[in-house]
Amino acid sequence: MPAAAGRDRDASVGVPVRGLTVLYDAECALCASVRDWLVRQPQLVPLELVPAGSEQAARRFPTLDHGAALDEVTVVGDSGQIYRGAAAWIVVLWALREHRPLAHRLSTPAGARLARGAVLAAAKWRGGQWGGAAYRRGDGWSYDPRLGWTYDPPGCDGGACATG
Repeated sequence: MPAAAGRDRDASVGVPVRGLTVLYDAECALCASVRDWLVRQPQLVPLELVPAGSEQAARRFPTLDHGAALDEVTVVGDSGQIYRGAAAWIVVLWALREHRPLAHRLSTPAGARLARGAVLAAAKWRGGQWGGAAYRRGDGWSYDPRLGWTYDPPGCDGGACATG
């Protein structure tokens, strides 16, 4: 496994990774495009792609900060490992047959800086697609460039609330 990814994960080092869940923002055109690209790639380690902030994500990972998962790419390993930001992208590349060598190069200190720069560039692009204004999703999540992601549950019309 890439060294840079191992340093940032929350689980203990040395636990094998046999599957990864990639949490992505389904409302983001760039994120959806990357998701489509990932499913077409030959995988050495199976990737499951789940919309961040979705009921499925909340059910599968109840202790995860789902607001942060919308703000920064998050990958969860099958043994509970958590990767965020550049480390998440490195571990995803590590899971892909044709990109594992690149993941190993990015796991060096110099490579990790390059990976972090790519993640920051993608975040800037995502921020620019909304013109710098607040972005609100129908599920209660909203993004403000000054505040980051926040969650305000949808209200109940007429006093009747749908239950999960």
